[in-house]
Amino acid sequence: MINKEILVTEEGYQELVNELETRKSKTRKEISERIKAALKEGDLSENAEYSESKEEQNKNESRIIVLEHTLKNVKIVKHNENNKDTIQIGSKVKVKDIEFDEIEEYSIVGATEADPVNGKISNLSPLGAELLGKKQGEEISVESPGGIIKYEILEII
Repeated sequence: MINKEILVTEEGYQELVNELETRKSKTRKEISERIKAALKEGDLSENAEYSESKEEQNKNESRIIVLEHTLKNVKIVKHNENNKDTIQIGSKVKVKDIEFDEIEEYSIVGATEADPVNGKISNLSPLGAELLGKKQGEEISVESPGGIIKYEILEII
């Protein structure tokens, strides 16, 4: 497997570290306690709590492996707070969907920390990639499943 750099903001890096620490300590311990309690109940073939706890344990351990791999290959992208001229990873932008006259606000983040519902879009997404390097007042076109969407960059926050 080729190890590619995984870009994250400083905030995103800290979230990954915190999640890994929580999963290794607190979550592992909670699941272990549930498994011990389920084992005391005897017959494991009909013990739903045991089966669910073992499944949750597998999911937790898998996530720990992913987080450890991610953190080994992470590159923290320092956002230049003083650069309000050009959009970069870590920038917050206000854009207007020209066709629908709707104003939207996004933060450009690394792919691992993307959360579109909360306005965090990946630098690898069509919109995020198109915004990088652009300036306030520019117009961009983004290809979407519904066709081309045109945006005007109103502000780099």
